[in-house]
Amino acid sequence: MTNKELAELMFPNLEHDVDYYEKLYPERNLPEGAVVTRFAPSPTGFVHMGSLLSAFVEQKIPKDSKGVFYLRIEDTDGKRSIENGVQGIIDDLKNFEIKIDEGPVSETEEIGKYGPYTQSQRKEIYHTYAKHLVEQGFAYPCFCSQEEIDKTRKMQELNKERIGIYGSYAKCRFLTNEEKAEKIRNREPYILRLKSPGDFNKKVVLNDLVRGRIEFPENDMDIVLIKSDGLPLYHFAHVIDDHLMRTTHVLRGEEWVSSTPIHLQLFEVLGFEAPKYAHLGLVMKIDEDGSRRKLSKRKDPEAAVSFYHEKGIPVEAVKLYLMTIANSNFEGWWDQNPTLGIDDFKFDFKKMSISGSLFDLEKLISISKSYISRLKANEVYEKALVWAKEFDQEFANVLEKYRDYSIAILNIEREQKKPRKDFESFSSIKKHTWYMYDEYFTGNLDYDFGKIQDQGEIQKILSTYTEKYFDETDDKETWFHKIKELSNELGYCSDMKEYKANPDHYKGSVADVSTVIRVAVTTSSMTPDLYEILKLLGKERIEKRIQKWI
Repeated sequence: MTNKELAELMFPNLEHDVDYYEKLYPERNLPEGAVVTRFAPSPTGFVHMGSLLSAFVEQKIPKDSKGVFYLRIEDTDGKRSIENGVQGIIDDLKNFEIKIDEGPVSETEEIGKYGPYTQSQRKEIYHTYAKHLVEQGFAYPCFCSQEEIDKTRKMQELNKERIGIYGSYAKCRFLTNEEKAEKIRNREPYILRLKSPGDFNKKVVLNDLVRGRIEFPENDMDIVLIKSDGLPLYHFAHVIDDHLMRTTHVLRGEEWVSSTPIHLQLFEVLGFEAPKYAHLGLVMKIDEDGSRRKLSKRKDPEAAVSFYHEKGIPVEAVKLYLMTIANSNFEGWWDQNPTLGIDDFKFDFKKMSISGSLFDLEKLISISKSYISRLKANEVYEKALVWAKEFDQEFANVLEKYRDYSIAILNIEREQKKPRKDFESFSSIKKHTWYMYDEYFTGNLDYDFGKIQDQGEIQKILSTYTEKYFDETDDKETWFHKIKELSNELGYCSDMKEYKANPDHYKGSVADVSTVIRVAVTTSSMTPDLYEILKLLGKERIEKRIQKWI
């Protein structure tokens, strides 16, 4: 029996051959140097920071080169897939403005000419190439039971040999085609294995875009290509998909480095040109005991990208942080080019970390503060409103009711050389501005006046200020001069240098007087510019708030 006859017995009634698929998915018509990358998750849960980093870089590189970035769903392991897993991936990418050029856009729709982009829908394609490998003598049916494989493993462990099916352990590769055919006709269950042409004593070289030249022993393992249920394993499926979808660059985690000899061998036996590989370092976290570990979906809430969406941390801030992880020179570039964005930055594989990146939530929040501080007040307002409509409808109603007033609040200390950086996220805006809205300035409020605790003294400062000194038409210089006059009248030092030199000569300083006024109208001693706050509140509301405290 010939290999071709055996292949026909194993894969009968296939509608097409490999030539058909090569013509169906031709080389892409792209500019020279254009990069084609893919984000290829399994629908097993939410997109986490590590995979978001991969997707972000995989989108960035084609964008720089006028190439293509596509989404492929690798769902051949049905046991691990979860309900709505695909839609969850699509939504997470959409929330972070990672736009695909091709691939699924919903559970039932996709765009692009190189699909289906979901592996479970490509079974006949995999079978066609599997049949081709059997015909070429590079694959064979294996009838070994799981018990036999476990027995082989135990023997290898006992003899301290490499674990796997190779050489003399690959018993079924030595069956004749007639013997294989007889077992198939007898309906004996089988899987399809690669008939590896590799020699473990020889070397294969990978020129990794991140890690440089890496040498491995050639693969000599007869790995599983197709399971007994007819679905392919990752190794086989992704090689065929990357070829037919004309992928030029494969970016993936460093945990896949050791599998590369298998993949390079599969490209070779299938007659495909292998893409370029870039193995990215893992995103790490420091545990309480000081040890480093991989950022965990199970242990770390900040690992889920939905965490940032719900917190209202700007998408752009997360992207900026990811770029600092992706390229070591980005942070310095961004500091020197504050008016430019990520699209203006040229990504460089050589600036990627080999050892992995330490995830730093505090740094991400710092970047978020810096990013929000660079926005115009109306931009902050619009983005905060979008967030509030999804996560805090009551605050959204307040923002919409007082649009211009809210923008003015957000503009306090913004249009200056060093703008305020107290907003770490859109969810934090309410925490920092609630006292500016009468809707929230109700009930039993908690006042802390700091140094001055005597209520009679506080009342004297406030009543003197409103009766003699406050005029909402004053400019800032006039207003501050009056605060100094108020301080002098009541026995407080209006000059901070003088006060520091002779503190015992005074009740306190002008700062203490300002704090009393600040706390009375806001409840907080830590606020932005007091003059701007008073200007926005207006005389009537200020007097009401002071009277409320009294």
